[in-house]
This record gives sequence, structure tokens and C-alpha cells, in this order.
Amino acid sequence: MRLYLQTPPTADGYPRFYHLFLQEDLLGGWMLVKESGQQGLSGKITKTHFADHEQAMAALVKARDAQTKRGYRVVFVKGDQGPA
Repeated sequence: MRLYLQTPPTADGYPRFYHLFLQEDLLGGWMLVKESGQQGLSGKITKTHFADHEQAMAALVKARDAQTKRGYRVVFVKGDQGPA
């Protein structure tokens, strides 16, 4: 699953973004990758490993919900949408 969230343009004219996606690793585990920053600039990337897909999906949904509460809106979704 891949999600791209974005804020409306800020006072400096650039929106902020939050990109979340799940990736399977070589050992059968899963990784939640979060990239965030200001549009047009390089962002911060964090990776969190999980033993299975369900744990990774739950973490992705939790991160999505936290960002939507902060004013981000989902602008792109690809793959299994998981829990609403």
C-alpha cells in the first residue's frame, strides 16, 4: 500500500507532504517507510520493521490517522486500502 498526503500551501507558499508505504523485506518481514518534508525539498525518511503485514498495516493506518488530524489530506492511494 502507498499513501501520499499533503497540506494546503503554507505561509511561505509550499505545501508539506507525508508519504507512507509498505515494503516486504528479503526475510519475509515488512517495513513501513515514512517520508515527510516540504514540497520541493528533500524530506526526512524513517523505516520501521514489523514481523508481519498486519502489524505494518496497522502502523500505516495509525500514521495516516495522526497526519489527517494534523490537517494533511490524502491525495493519492495505491494498493490495498486496509481499514477505513
